[in-house]
Amino acid sequence: MPHLQFLQDLVIIFGFSIVVVLIFQRIHLPSIIGFLIAGAVVGPYGLNLIDDVGQVRVLAEIGVVMLLFTIGLEFSLARLSQVRAFVLTGGALQVGLTIVLTTVVFLSLRESWKTGIFWGCLLALSSTAIVLKILMDRNELDAPHGRLSVGILIFQDLVVVPMMLVTPFLGNGNGRTESTGLILFTLVKLVLLLGGVLLAARWVAPKLLTWVVRTRSREIFVIAVILICLGIAWMTSRIGLSLAIGAFIAGLVISESEYGHQALAEVVPFRDSFNGLFFVSIGMLLDLRLLVNEPFLILGVAAAVMILKGLIAGGVTLAMGYPVRVAALVGLALLQVGEFSFVLAQFGQDQGVLGEQPYQLFLAISILSMVATPFIIQLGPPLSDRAESFRPLKQLFGTRQLTDLQPKDLELKDHVIIAGYGFNGQNLARTLKEAGLQHVVVDIHGDLVRLGRAQNIPIYFGDVTRPEVLRHLRIDAAKVLVLAVSDPFALRRALRVARQANPSVQIVARSRYVRDLDELFQLGANDVVPEELESSAEIAGIVLKRYRVPPGQITRKLDEIRREGYSSLTRAALQPMITREILPPEVEVFRHRLLPDSPAIGKSLAQLELPLRTGAIIVAVIRGEETRTNPGGSFVLAPEDVLVLAGVQEVVRQAIIYLDEGVRGRTASPKPDESNPAPSG
Repeated sequence: MPHLQFLQDLVIIFGFSIVVVLIFQRIHLPSIIGFLIAGAVVGPYGLNLIDDVGQVRVLAEIGVVMLLFTIGLEFSLARLSQVRAFVLTGGALQVGLTIVLTTVVFLSLRESWKTGIFWGCLLALSSTAIVLKILMDRNELDAPHGRLSVGILIFQDLVVVPMMLVTPFLGNGNGRTESTGLILFTLVKLVLLLGGVLLAARWVAPKLLTWVVRTRSREIFVIAVILICLGIAWMTSRIGLSLAIGAFIAGLVISESEYGHQALAEVVPFRDSFNGLFFVSIGMLLDLRLLVNEPFLILGVAAAVMILKGLIAGGVTLAMGYPVRVAALVGLALLQVGEFSFVLAQFGQDQGVLGEQPYQLFLAISILSMVATPFIIQLGPPLSDRAESFRPLKQLFGTRQLTDLQPKDLELKDHVIIAGYGFNGQNLARTLKEAGLQHVVVDIHGDLVRLGRAQNIPIYFGDVTRPEVLRHLRIDAAKVLVLAVSDPFALRRALRVARQANPSVQIVARSRYVRDLDELFQLGANDVVPEELESSAEIAGIVLKRYRVPPGQITRKLDEIRREGYSSLTRAALQPMITREILPPEVEVFRHRLLPDSPAIGKSLAQLELPLRTGAIIVAVIRGEETRTNPGGSFVLAPEDVLVLAGVQEVVRQAIIYLDEGVRGRTASPKPDESNPAPSG
């Protein structure tokens, strides 16, 4: 019975997919790759558990419709009108250059220019799902390369629709006049369709959904959403456009209503299921015999495609004025072929633009590029370092980054360097300006640099991970360096470079997660502010305020939360080091890195007599990768040692002053501007 066979196919697909995806999650690979491989294994060219290719194409079509419908739901016409200039510029350059270069390659191979343009459209698109998943897992969405990659991906997602509109003309070989007439006719249909969409988005869909919501029936609401999706998709197919375009437009229509978020929430289970089904169906269509018979051809073409895409994306980033390191990371992130390329390829095959053998070649290189992406991105930091040290690139783009970097009207000494002019950097710069403290800001985002200069902030364009940039900002004479950058990789690199350039500068680093604190202290930070801990304190303050707790009591409680939070984090990290099981509540744990000229260097702990003179106890000494717990009196301190001190806050403060200058015989009186307790939180 046909319907039972269809049900059996679904059971096989989802059952095998669960096993493969679970395995891939255990080895930290995106689930999309698992779906693709699962489809290739169970499909007609693998184990042949499902041999009805026609039915597979039906499943793929359903997956395409749901995929584009949910993408349309997540966008909105208002949001699209607010796309930033760098998204349009970077995306247009990346897509346009890919199409042009691919067409040139095909013409050199004596292929049709129409074929070259279509293949350029296929290769111009990257995988939004894979790249977003990896960037989120690596906490790099807010990093410069993360924002640029996402911006280009957004443009790619939007340009799929016009690509699908152009595809039928690329397969038309009946003459220029007929093609021109067909183009004009399709454009007229598109204008009428868009007019209908705007009308539906403003009047029809909101009223229909409002009437449905009044029924207070979730089932009717879900059915109405699916009806709008399938109805608009069906109407667009009746006027000669594709179901996929109709589904995307349906998503836009619903997203413009006040019920768009609820519609997306209701459709999410369908989206996840059908998106997985879509990628499984794509894998099933891959002829594994092509990989077996022509492995070197497939691998060679896939490598060439990834190199070409990476160079184009990186080159576009360089052209937009970003450093070589950021350009390399963007190129590595966008070198794969995307899921919308599968949609376009299937549509092109239906329109006669893409034959069966080229289609199989495209599937093979696309799936290989997706599988390779997570491994390549893992190599991003070392590869970007090598790219940055490549002398020709330095000569071409290095001087551009240093343009107008040296302040001409400031004698920089004992100043504050702020790296990053985001929300935190802007607040700090404003505070320092009002306090009359000398400071300078550096950022690699041109828009933020222009904003800062409009606000009369001494801000300069540059990459804080570059030693020459820090030298121009007089890191050697700076008193404090604040690293308020959102890129975790750049934060770590900047820490190493700054500490090498000025061992005595006080470095304050911003961290998103508490788990990064220990590593940042090891790299040379004197203070680290974890956003997780600070946000928890702010939430507690808001709740207490709602219950009308007196402001003074709220302030004391927030100070207590922060103090206990930092102290507990330190205790958790140092629990194996400390002889006592539990520290008394009034005792706190601090870290202090010895200054290069500290008179304590070369002296034993017995000679220092730190507990006798200050009351603080050295519970551990961190030297490089080694941690010495409960060091004895004969232990001799060396440069760059990090001392783990325990005691009440004032006692530890006195101990730090004593370590920095008291051994010389000076009075160890507390000086707020010289003491540097560094809570290990």
